[in-house]
Amino acid sequence: MPSGEADFLVIGSGIAGLFAAYKAKEYGSVLVVTKDRAEDSNTGEAQGGIAAAIDDEDSPYLHLEDTLESGAGLCDPRAVEILVTEGPARVMELVDMGARFDRKGSEWALGQEGAHRKRRILHAGDTTGGEIARTLLRECRRDSRITLREGCFLVDLLREPRTGRCLGALVMDSLSGEFSVCRGRVVIVATGGAGQLYRNTTNPAVATGDGMAAAYRAGAALVDLEFVQFHPTALALPGVPRFLISEAVRGEGAYLRNVRGERFMPGYHEMAELAPRDVVSRAIVTEMRKTGADHVYLDFSHLDPEKVRRRFPNIWHTCCQYGLDPGEGRIPVAPAAHYIMGGIATGRNGETSIPGLYACGEVSCSGVHGANRLASNSLLEGLVFGARAVEHARRFIEKNPGEPKMPDLAIGERTPDWSVPWEEVTGRVRSLMWEKVGIIRTGEGIAAALAELEELRRQYPERPASRRGVEGENLMTLAWLTARAALMRKESRGGHFRDDFPLRDDRCWLRHIVFQR
Repeated sequence: MPSGEADFLVIGSGIAGLFAAYKAKEYGSVLVVTKDRAEDSNTGEAQGGIAAAIDDEDSPYLHLEDTLESGAGLCDPRAVEILVTEGPARVMELVDMGARFDRKGSEWALGQEGAHRKRRILHAGDTTGGEIARTLLRECRRDSRITLREGCFLVDLLREPRTGRCLGALVMDSLSGEFSVCRGRVVIVATGGAGQLYRNTTNPAVATGDGMAAAYRAGAALVDLEFVQFHPTALALPGVPRFLISEAVRGEGAYLRNVRGERFMPGYHEMAELAPRDVVSRAIVTEMRKTGADHVYLDFSHLDPEKVRRRFPNIWHTCCQYGLDPGEGRIPVAPAAHYIMGGIATGRNGETSIPGLYACGEVSCSGVHGANRLASNSLLEGLVFGARAVEHARRFIEKNPGEPKMPDLAIGERTPDWSVPWEEVTGRVRSLMWEKVGIIRTGEGIAAALAELEELRRQYPERPASRRGVEGENLMTLAWLTARAALMRKESRGGHFRDDFPLRDDRCWLRHIVFQR
């Protein structure tokens, strides 16, 4: 089979993968493989910004407090301390590379989002992720020490039989379907999340949980999968993708109103529209049920429309594209799946339970998000822990010199699956998760979803040979694990809410749920 080889094999081209590649080039050759185009990632879709305590009236300690509060008792305090103290320097590295964040004169134009007590969100209009992705891609593409292979889909991670060390990955050409092997002295997985688990999602089509599922099959530990963050405000129009309407719009003063025109968030939380995302999402669902509507309104009619248009040009343009007049100041919105707090369990340097395998970004669970991610911390996490993963991996290579033995591969054992209706299968999985393992859950509903997911897993082939089949297998696996975790956790905490166990239970459930084959 054709192959690729490097000291550092990085899988994924979002902020975590690209920043890791940028750092790793100082220590050896780097091969970055990515599923479709390098631009296709959640990073490129990120609107609101990146959080960092850089203002004179702010501090890393306040940022830490806000993060721990949002995490509902399940954050790793030391990991959060690393995030908030190392974060400002990492953000300034982006600035030094040429990333252009908005300014007011000589000062940074800082935004504020839910559960942040201070303005600490650096942004580039409402396309912050796109600006960061362009900057990192430019730097990585211009450096001869970094090789970028696009259209290269992760199928499985490969381990040395005797030591269990991760040696590389089996990948598939996204167009031809041909298999190949990419080798690395260390492997850094940065494939992003699994937002496509849900029928309504703000995530791009590539977010099918490939890295999480491949790591699980390889024997790595996954943790906290029951904690799924639903963004409160995605565009809610029939037949239209769930385009994200940034939380920063509420940070600039927009209100949420039900279809009767009533502002409702002050009745749910003292921070009103800037309450944590799980609180706002459940409040919106409750209001929709009360009124029989499938949406509420994001109301900024009391704000200067020209100022809103300048601050959020992409949102304004998208609303116009779908026939809305944003000048009227009301946008129909509803929650949608947005971010997976759980993932591959890592230490504070991105190391996993498999030697030589690292993970960073949304695919990982570093301990910084706990049960509910604080807004705009995810881009920061990708920078901080992408860099830390490289430093730890460099030391791992130094301690483990030589060429490990690549295992024999049985590609022919993969099951031909071209006749399987994978679109129908994944559609059913996504509907089950939305309806029964979504924003408001019940034990009865989760159990029903779990039973059907187990039947689907029995009915369809393992080790499929097509890209759609591998994606389908990945989604079925992660849906099954997520439902199991949600059924086990008999309490409500952060992004996990059980209607039959509506209270937080620190006595019994101040702990993590881990799955490992």
